Parts: sequence; C-alpha cells; structure tokens
Amino acid sequence: MSKAHDANTRSGRLLLLLPLQAGCVAGFGLLVSGRLARRWPLSAEDGVNRALAARRSLPATVLSDAVSLLAGTGSVIALTLLACVALVWVPRVPRWREAVFLAVSVAAQSAVFVLVTLVVERPRPDVPHLDAAPPTSSFPSGHVGASVALFGGLAVLAAGRLRGARRSVVVGVLLLLPLAVAGSRVYRGMHHPSDVVAGLLNGACTLLVVAHALLLPGTGAAPEPAARGGLPAARPGGGGAGTPSGPRGRVVVVRHPRACGGETAARVRAVLRSHGYADQVWAQTSVEEPCGALAARTAEADTSLVVVCGGDGTVRACADVVAGTGIPLAIVPCGTGNLLARNLRLPADPAAALQEALSGEAVGLDVGRVGGDGFAPTRFAVMAGAGFDAAMVRDASARLKKRLGWAAYIVSALRHLRDPRMRLTIRLDGAAPLERRARMVVIGNVGSLQGGLPLLPDARPDSGRLEMVLLDPRGAGGWLAAAGHLASRTTGGRARPTPGRSGRRAARGALEYFSAARIELRFARAQPRELDGDAFPAGTRVTAEVEPGALRVCLPVPARSGMPDEQVTDGAQGAAALWAVD
Repeated sequence: MSKAHDANTRSGRLLLLLPLQAGCVAGFGLLVSGRLARRWPLSAEDGVNRALAARRSLPATVLSDAVSLLAGTGSVIALTLLACVALVWVPRVPRWREAVFLAVSVAAQSAVFVLVTLVVERPRPDVPHLDAAPPTSSFPSGHVGASVALFGGLAVLAAGRLRGARRSVVVGVLLLLPLAVAGSRVYRGMHHPSDVVAGLLNGACTLLVVAHALLLPGTGAAPEPAARGGLPAARPGGGGAGTPSGPRGRVVVVRHPRACGGETAARVRAVLRSHGYADQVWAQTSVEEPCGALAARTAEADTSLVVVCGGDGTVRACADVVAGTGIPLAIVPCGTGNLLARNLRLPADPAAALQEALSGEAVGLDVGRVGGDGFAPTRFAVMAGAGFDAAMVRDASARLKKRLGWAAYIVSALRHLRDPRMRLTIRLDGAAPLERRARMVVIGNVGSLQGGLPLLPDARPDSGRLEMVLLDPRGAGGWLAAAGHLASRTTGGRARPTPGRSGRRAARGALEYFSAARIELRFARAQPRELDGDAFPAGTRVTAEVEPGALRVCLPVPARSGMPDEQVTDGAQGAAALWAVD
C-alpha cells in the first residue's frame, strides 16, 4: 500500500474518535439533565442565571449581543468560508491542509452538536431570554462550540505561523473570544453554565482530534495522483486476474447508478481496457435487480471477470451469484461504507482499487450463507446482524447518507440507544442452546468497522469460521466501556486479536464473543435484521453457515517493504495475508 493511503487510513481512524466524543457528550448531557440535575453544583445553576438576569444593564446587553452574534450560525459559516478562501488564495503557495483543517473542525463540531441534541432534551433556563430560543436542546451550547472550533482553529494556525509578541497577542485574543461567547450566552439567559462548559469541551476535543488527524506530520497526506483523477502505474502480478498480457475474455461490470457516477464509470472502463478487457458488458442495478441481471450474464461461458461498482449491498448481491462459480470478482468501492473493501485493504479511490486488484491475484475467500423466516437463503461477505445495528441500518436517512456518508448511521443509532434489550437463544455447531439477552448481535466474516475499529478482532475471511459478538451494555457506563474496549483493540493501525474460548466476555460484560462454522439464532420477539448494510424484514430466526473459499476476489499483492517478516509471503499466500496487516 502507498504511504499516502496509510496516512489517510490513520487519519480516518483518528476521526473515528468523533462519534465516541459525541457519545461521551450525550452521556454527560443525560446525566446533567437527569440524575445529577438536583445535586450541587448543578442545583445552583438556576440561581446563577437568575442573578445575572436581575443585574442586566444596557451596555452589557449590547456587548453580549455583539459577542453572541459573532458566534451565530450565519457568522460562523461566513467567517469560516472567508478564512478558508484566504488560506487558499492569499499565500503564494495555497495552504490546502490548513483550510481543510479549519473547515473540518467547524463542520465536525456542528455534527457532534446536532447528534447530541437528538439525544439530550434540556430546557432553557427559566429566565427572560434576550434571543429567540431555537428548537434545540439547551445542552450543549452550539454557539460556544462553534466559536471554539473557529477561533480556536485560527489560534492553532496562528501559533504555527506567527512569531514573537505578535503571536502571543493574536493567539490570546482568539482564545478569549470563545470565553466571551460563553459568558454572553449565560448572561442572555440562553444556557445554563454547564451547557457552555460542555460547549467549550466539545469544541476543544473536536479541535484536538481534527488537528491530530490533519495537521500533524505523517497524517492527512495529500492524495496520490490516482486519487486526483490519474491512474497508478501497473504493477507486475503473479498470474493474477488482470495482469496485462493481451486480450482477455468478457468482463461483466455491475454498476450502482447513484454510487458510481459517469466520471467514475469512465475511469473504470479505462482501467479495464489497460488490462486487456476490451469486451465489457455493463449492467445497471435496480431495486428489483440489486445485482443488475448478473445471474444471466455469468451463465455465458466466456465471462472471465465480474467487476462490482457499488457499496457493500451491491457487492453482497453479486457475491451471492458469483460464489461457487470460480469467476473472479473485482471490487470498486463506491458506496457509503465499503467495509469489505476496507477490510481487504483496497484503496479508497475506485479506479486505484481496481488497478491494484487487477495487478494482483484472485484469492478464495469465505462467505456466509444466511437464512431466516421472511427471506430466502442468501449470502453475505461482511456482516449480518439483528437488533440495534439492524434498526440503525433500517432507519438511516437516504438523504443524510448521501450528504454525510457513513456518519449518517450515527444519527440513526442515537435514536435507538434506548431500545429495549432482546431475548435470544444461540446454538453453535449443533451444541446445546445458550440463553442470552442483548441489544444487538453481529455475525462477521470480516471484523473491522469504519476507521479500522475492530468489532470482531478474530474474524478473518479465510478462516473457515464465522465470528459473532453480542453487545449488551447497561447504561451510559456500559456503552462507554464497550466503546473504550473496542478503541483499545487498535494500536498503530493494526487490530490486536484477543484469542480465547468461545463465549469470552469483555468490557465488563458489555461484549461477548463466539466462534463457529454454523450459528443458529432464535429471538423471543421479531427483531430487525440486516445483511452487509441492507435492511431485511424483521423476524425471529437467523441461521448462518460459512462457505469456505467460495468467493474468488481479486486482491493486491502486498509490498514487501515496511512489512513484518512473518507477514511476507509469496504469490496467493501473500494476497491472502493482506487483511492480517490492517
């Protein structure tokens, strides 16, 4: 893999801390507005608001109005755009990295704020309000968080560029502005003191995460030429599916029309032609045909390759058809999550992923065959789940997925944090049934989520087994324990497996892991279900069984440089070991 790809992967893992931050802020907000509301010092907050309201004066009111307006939504957007344009156009050499840092900081803080307000509903202080009260929770203060992200971000950039007394003055003024905004919001009766404290912490934590992801050396590297529209040079393969060596047979390209736009499709055509695939048959997916009539196409004897341009759902539908046929599959990641491509360490850029895959080798990977009441048996390549995660997938807004990508699932997840636990019975490889309660169950063929977060650290797509995890956190502490445990499993960009017996518990019992070739689940009541990010009808049964090596997937051969000795192998073994170094 390229250094830029590794740097971008590290940046993605760091940015994955933002959802964890949102969960922590939301948990704190639930405590502030609930159990701790009547305990000191929170019990004294109303007195502070009333005291300030009783001592209002015209000069202080005018000043607070100006400061509060400076941190309003319109002002923050305008100032951020102005600062980003200045960073790009004013210097001789455009400072793209700094502009992106500032824009992402403000946007990420706003996203965390919106997510928290979906969970926490705290009324405004019971005093006269000097501003129109927006229909959002009083916790946390959006004005304060936005001012920290904007002015704090500018302070970070100024500290790195200015010198001497000028730097001290500029940085000092910029850092005082969020404090002035916090005071004005309490003075104007719009927030409790704890609301503005949470806003300060939210903005500061966002700045810390984004700065580490985008500004520090070795992270957030500029994209390689392939990510900017060019194509990487072909790399010699070991007799792989697409090593350039003259004309090839027919290739069937399955394209999701929304995920794979016209420009991406043109680049895919060019890569295929460069590898000798002149005979290309393109099939477009639809609701009725999620694999684009692939079954009819693969029946033709001269089909030598299937290329899937879409997300995990499209890949799953195509894998269900291709598995067991011996026809190799090449993945062009164009969807919201692209978890299979990420677990196989394919580049995020669609054309670059196809280029590297066709320059590598076709390797046999496992798939899971799953069935249940309400849907016909089918296959999955990534994960199957029921309960909390399936409800999250089912209720994710299509509009938010288009705008926010995988972060849209976080918005949906917050709506289901208080869903009741489910009762289920588990049978592993025909053994005696186990009775459990959980909020969700996930069966995985691969183990990592967005940013490399290892939900199933022992899962490998060539192990001949399926891994399963039950998530059953109790209260805010349980959610935080589970999140902390999963985050601690990733160090230096590599998931650390935790070997142990089936039924191993972790995170104070919030997580329980199992492993088997066949898994049977029965639920006391019908539960929402999902396969590879696609919602399936709710039901009371799920049966999953592994099909070892049933799917041939084109994978890059890992480079020898920079790889531990025990992970350097030749030919197909090198390609098959790819996911072990993630």
